Amino acid sequence: MHSTLTEHARCLYGDEYRPTPECGREHRERYFVEELTFADADVIRAMLRELCPQYVDGNLPVWIRNLSYRLVLLQRPDEPELMREAAMVLQIFGPDWDDIAADLMKRADALKPG
Repeated sequence: MHSTLTEHARCLYGDEYRPTPECGREHRERYFVEELTFADADVIRAMLRELCPQYVDGNLPVWIRNLSYRLVLLQRPDEPELMREAAMVLQIFGPDWDDIAADLMKRADALKPG
């Protein structure tokens, strides 16, 4: 059993900066997604920071990153810096999500200009 969401993600997707731990378990993405779905915003952010510290790096699939930011924003809808971070990541891996990124930036600016 994995003790953290980060450990589970590292085991499933690998880690660009550390060796993938040996755990002897069969890994199914759906179990990770279930854990991610109900994880606390701080736990999700910790996973993103550890596995993708430069935003463009890491082995997490883009759809997992997008889902992670969406879940965090649902838990913390009024944090402009978080909105800006999510928008930046969407722009990096766009252009499919450029409209969503622009909307997040507008919402962040409305909450805290500058």
